[in-house]
Amino acid sequence: MSIGRDFIGPFQLLRMIRSGTTTQVWEAMRTGEKDRIALKVLMKDYRKDKYEIGQLKHEANVAATLDHENVIKIFGYHDEQGYPLIAMQLFHAKNMKIAMREHRDLMLPKISIIIRKCALGLQHMHDKGWVHCDIKPDNFLTDEHCNLKVIDFSIAVEDKKKLFGGRPKAIRGTRSYMAPEQIRRKQPTPASDVYGLGCVIFELLSAKTPYSANSPDELLKKHLTATVPSLEACSDATKEFANLVKKMMAKDPAKRIKTMNEFLHEYKSIQMFRPGKRPEGFKR
Repeated sequence: MSIGRDFIGPFQLLRMIRSGTTTQVWEAMRTGEKDRIALKVLMKDYRKDKYEIGQLKHEANVAATLDHENVIKIFGYHDEQGYPLIAMQLFHAKNMKIAMREHRDLMLPKISIIIRKCALGLQHMHDKGWVHCDIKPDNFLTDEHCNLKVIDFSIAVEDKKKLFGGRPKAIRGTRSYMAPEQIRRKQPTPASDVYGLGCVIFELLSAKTPYSANSPDELLKKHLTATVPSLEACSDATKEFANLVKKMMAKDPAKRIKTMNEFLHEYKSIQMFRPGKRPEGFKR
């Protein structure tokens, strides 16, 4: 897409927010309306790609079932003059990966609230029958006021609905946060998202992902077989909180915390930081 192009159908493009591998996200306005929205538009090389178009349509279909303050709202799928896109809520915030990298000192006092809102947004998805399947800091938007939105439902699957005879055709997700059952191409469940959120929490407190490796295959193998690392050893987390995160990251889903509600129930009664290590201004 040319940045100089002002309109796609009834949508006036105002500024590009970000550009990914296959899509660009634009701030825009619909003709005759005052409220600004965001458009997720397929880039030139992918506008006739049936798979990518299917991903956009699927994301819009998933979002049509969701309505929660911690989940981004999508208004629908459009194909305007050969530009496949979805229109969605404009939320002025950075993704959590960038926010923690640029403003870690400002984010840490609010980390407890942010984690709780991540879990609440995901629990809503689970209540509506969806598993997100791509939990990572990049897929949470958050601002300085602790407003938070779960985003990107492009690979979400229906809970308990068997896919492709019970086995997904390919591994889908992000390697640094992927649950073992996803790697083994087994049916994802809400517990798969619990695993991903455990990895995200580990990174938020320690400033590093739970596992690192020299190759993608080695990284996946660590998720399958390596001992869950101690959050207590590489952060200011209490032993109790580190153990909670460890239970979220259990290799066997049967031994893992299974729902966000279960996590939140335990979470509210546990101190996150060791005495004297709590960030100044910390809010629970």
